[in-house]
Amino acid sequence: MSSLVSWQERYEHSLLPVFGTPPVLVVRGLGCHVWDSEGRRLLDMQGGIAVNALGHAHPDLVSAIAEQAATLIHDSNLVASEPQIELAEALIRITGGDPATRVFFANSGTEANEAAFKLARRNAGSSGERRRILALEHSFHGRTMGSLAMTAKEVLRRPFEPMPAGVEFIPPTVEALDAAIGPDVAAVIAEPIRGEAGVLPLPEGFLAHARRVTDAVGALLIVDEVQTGMGRTGDWFAYQDSGIIPDAMTLAKGLAGGVPIGALVTFGRASSLLQRGDHGSTFGGNALATRAAGTVIRVIERDGLIDNVRKQSAALREEIPDAFGSLGAEVRGRGLMLGVRLNRPCTADIVSAGITHGLLLNATDASTLRLVPPLVFSDDDRAELIAGLRALVAEWEENHE
Repeated sequence: MSSLVSWQERYEHSLLPVFGTPPVLVVRGLGCHVWDSEGRRLLDMQGGIAVNALGHAHPDLVSAIAEQAATLIHDSNLVASEPQIELAEALIRITGGDPATRVFFANSGTEANEAAFKLARRNAGSSGERRRILALEHSFHGRTMGSLAMTAKEVLRRPFEPMPAGVEFIPPTVEALDAAIGPDVAAVIAEPIRGEAGVLPLPEGFLAHARRVTDAVGALLIVDEVQTGMGRTGDWFAYQDSGIIPDAMTLAKGLAGGVPIGALVTFGRASSLLQRGDHGSTFGGNALATRAAGTVIRVIERDGLIDNVRKQSAALREEIPDAFGSLGAEVRGRGLMLGVRLNRPCTADIVSAGITHGLLLNATDASTLRLVPPLVFSDDDRAELIAGLRALVAEWEENHE
């Protein structure tokens, strides 16, 4: 216990308290598991918050990173690198984009959404008539100023006001969109599944309707796939299930399997909006990060991980409700991005007990757990999860009779 107290004290005395004090110190990982400083083996259902697509220490990713680090880590964007070009080509291929599709690389999801914000501003029209950006209630697009301006949670925005102007929040309904859309709208931005809000999928048909009405008025449709992208929902990208092509898409999290990277992918006319000097990034698109991301794409394809996501998701949907017993779990989401809504506000207890029972869990609110394990999540991992949930729920029920 002394070592636990020691690292927590060191953490509190050296890092800004924006995350609070973590309950565990993770020292290594392998596959879907991590080990903490006390020697406990934990099934990682956080997945680095949907980041560790290939799990921990995947041999292909480790090898690619080591080889690239020994060759070229970084140079400026005044020169090009082969991994950067190859990754852009791979993203264009898996999005199904047309010859006009283009890619901009950043370092995170919030940076990708900052680029999308500027893209929307560039869609103002010849006389600047399009100044409004429509975002959705319960949305989360990041914590830097442009992306924060498009984030609906007022408690996150209020301390940093004034926000960049022009963003309006609407309910995710076709009726609300129809009422708000008009020729003065530059863009509509939407997450196919709002992860930070408790894994809330958009209503059926919303994206298809958004595509039609944005086309009608010349607005951009921007899809934030930072959390849903890279196979997590059972498709390469969640928007593909709706049969549309957006004007732009943002990516990050699982793209490079844990190496920081973000991307803005533009389609059709949107690819001509940002011109030389309009945007940039010192580290965005560096050789190391893009080599890692290219490796993630190759492994997902080679090992059939999107099929695995669909298989494991279907099984989890069947098994999770029974595992939660009297807590009455409602499962929502898609693929390996699942929200588990409980019938009482006890997720803090469940997350804490999870560590004792070998599970690293995450809660988005007092009643909702978010399960976003690596895409390599296996049958054995699933059995371990269900057994651990049964044990910790039984313990919780016994303590709360």
